[in-house]
Amino acid sequence: MQAAKVSDTPVEFVVEYLLKAKEIAENNANVPAELRDNLQKALDITSGLDGYLEQMSSQESEPLAELYRKSISHDWNKVHEDGKTLFRLPVTCITGQVEGQVLKMLVHMSKAKRILEIGMFTGYGALSMAEALPENGQLIACELEPYLKDFAQPMFDKSPHGKKITVKTGPAMDTLKELAATGEQFDMVFIDADKPNYINYYKFLLDHNLLRIDGVICVDNTLFKGRVYLKDSADDFGKALRDFNQFVTNDPRVEQVIIPLRDGLTIIRRVPYTPQANTQLKSTVTYDEVFRGVQGKQVLDRLRLDGKVAYVTGAGQGIGRAFAHALGEAGAKVAIIDMDKGKAENVAHELTLKGISSMAVAADISKPEDVQKMIDDIVSKWGTIHIACNNAGINKNSASEDTSLEEWDQTFNVNLRGTFMCCQAAGRVMLKQGYGKIINTASMASLIVPHPQKQLSYNTSKAGVVKLTQTLGTEWIDRGVRVNCVSPGIVDTPLIHSESLEPLVQRWLSDIPAGRLAQVTDLQAAVVYLASDASDYMTGHNLVIEGGQSLW
Repeated sequence: MQAAKVSDTPVEFVVEYLLKAKEIAENNANVPAELRDNLQKALDITSGLDGYLEQMSSQESEPLAELYRKSISHDWNKVHEDGKTLFRLPVTCITGQVEGQVLKMLVHMSKAKRILEIGMFTGYGALSMAEALPENGQLIACELEPYLKDFAQPMFDKSPHGKKITVKTGPAMDTLKELAATGEQFDMVFIDADKPNYINYYKFLLDHNLLRIDGVICVDNTLFKGRVYLKDSADDFGKALRDFNQFVTNDPRVEQVIIPLRDGLTIIRRVPYTPQANTQLKSTVTYDEVFRGVQGKQVLDRLRLDGKVAYVTGAGQGIGRAFAHALGEAGAKVAIIDMDKGKAENVAHELTLKGISSMAVAADISKPEDVQKMIDDIVSKWGTIHIACNNAGINKNSASEDTSLEEWDQTFNVNLRGTFMCCQAAGRVMLKQGYGKIINTASMASLIVPHPQKQLSYNTSKAGVVKLTQTLGTEWIDRGVRVNCVSPGIVDTPLIHSESLEPLVQRWLSDIPAGRLAQVTDLQAAVVYLASDASDYMTGHNLVIEGGQSLW
């Protein structure tokens, strides 16, 4: 038989007291009707809140819900052999789906890869958070009682996300000391354990760097049935949590907010060190750009491209498509340029699905009028251009004695002349505003003569791209425009799988120390670096990414 519902959160207590007040009012003829009406309105609002929040929260995954129901259906009560109840799952464990969704959302928003949970209980929260972790993510759960691990483990084993969870039983502080001794660090910590020790867990986490900078601590039950803020409350747990909340409020290492979700959820963020907040340490810290970051940005933040406008030519497939995705993921708006409007629109649609602002433009960069219109269209839509990624190119194979002027001109018109026209047209916009990043796609063929294929016009045109890059890079840097290029090795793109090139793949592999062809994803970080403020002192550089092939 299910136990009667016990009030557990401030809202539930308010509902309980309102119901008592309503009963008193209904049994007292002297109570004005207006007071009865207001009591009913207050009761309607408070009693419907939790249910509405659960209804409006994103639905949990069906496997998790089903696994949890199966786990509790056969194990609602755990009993000792002597018949005494060992523990009973409270009603809030079943109706805590909102909290599970909040935790899952926080994992997504913080992009956490490693989570520490102090106090696992039924395992529902652990599995909710594990669902949001990437495939290589990890959650370490500290649980005092071995029987709770035994209770949760079947649910973990049946879930595809259970493999991300490691449960360590015993006192949580012992586990924290073990983790600190091995230099472990976490992106997110969830605390829902013995209330008097909240402050000790918190201090240990921060004092021993178990939480990374910008990492998040979520602490459950921080309103504790309202007893933390009721002045006449003598509850020991309420006092402990009141002291904890005040300590966190006064701690300059963090910022916090208490969310009145069920019994209170505190979200704490570890903030970067500032001498204003840590005056006692100022004399021992060299507070320069190395420490605080350039313009206050840590190194990964300097790779962000938020607010920047970029274009990529030849972006309908292959390397260009990968560059467009990379720049967009880093925060830039991206114009997808390709001769094939359909391909450009497909890639632009891909970016839109990822929440990236994009536009598709059809252009043949061998035609000066197309190049200028491409630039004009981008500026008309987004006001400027900060990043020009000139990637479009063609490759034709022929023995040198058989290379026609038509083949030579076609190759140079796209690979070198077209790249120059794009650099010049985008450069004019950038020079006027005093800032820009131009990234040209050259080739390993600018450094060596790839073999056994014969591609005179391609090799020569790409060598020209490098010299074009070096010349513009030195000429324009004092006006705020950096020009660099990327030289990929042999890249596994759709072009490489043509019938004429397929027999050569094994020969190429034997010439590459890395033992494989490059993937387009191997090049993405390079273009983001060259497009970002992190590369401001680099210009005229040819960044070679070829698995070591040019060294043999």
